[in-house]
Amino acid sequence: MKSFYRFGGRPCGILDSSSIRALVFAVLVVAGCLAASPAARAQVVEAGNKGGTSVSAGAAASGYYVQYGERKLLGISAFVDADTRRRIGIEAEGRWLDFHQTANVHLATYSIGPRYHFNLGNFQPYLKGMAGTGHFNFPYNYAYGNYFVITAGGGLDYRLKSRIYVRAADFEYQYWPQFTYGAMSTLGVSAGIRVRIF
Repeated sequence: MKSFYRFGGRPCGILDSSSIRALVFAVLVVAGCLAASPAARAQVVEAGNKGGTSVSAGAAASGYYVQYGERKLLGISAFVDADTRRRIGIEAEGRWLDFHQTANVHLATYSIGPRYHFNLGNFQPYLKGMAGTGHFNFPYNYAYGNYFVITAGGGLDYRLKSRIYVRAADFEYQYWPQFTYGAMSTLGVSAGIRVRIF
């Protein structure tokens, strides 16, 4: 049975109820702003530029540098993007770094947050900022911890067909402010496919 405690038997205490409430509140505020944006018009908008939402889902392969032990891990990620035609959206993603392990160290992150994108022909650059939780497995399964994670990133999608995009590059910097041995960061890049559902 895996331990959910820090070394020495002290509880991790990373995502207490106030942190979870703050994260949920932030997500609801962003979602509320997005839901209200099509109705808040200050001027007439051309018919081809009216508001709307598109939802896409995708998967990618990831390579990450993890500061703990200066490890390089490989893994997979899955994501969902909900974008408006006014360039603002939300991204939710899960990432599992389970390959190229040493001493059975691996991790997973689950994050959500706002995303800003724009189109340049078939290219779609984007920026994102997310927050969520990270699960870290320490060497030789000695301990397992849950931590708050802040993510900043961006990337470039290329439209291959009307509904299919190649995620050419997705860069992320993750900051784990309350990691057991002091703040930790990870840095990674991913590439994959995104499919627009509607």
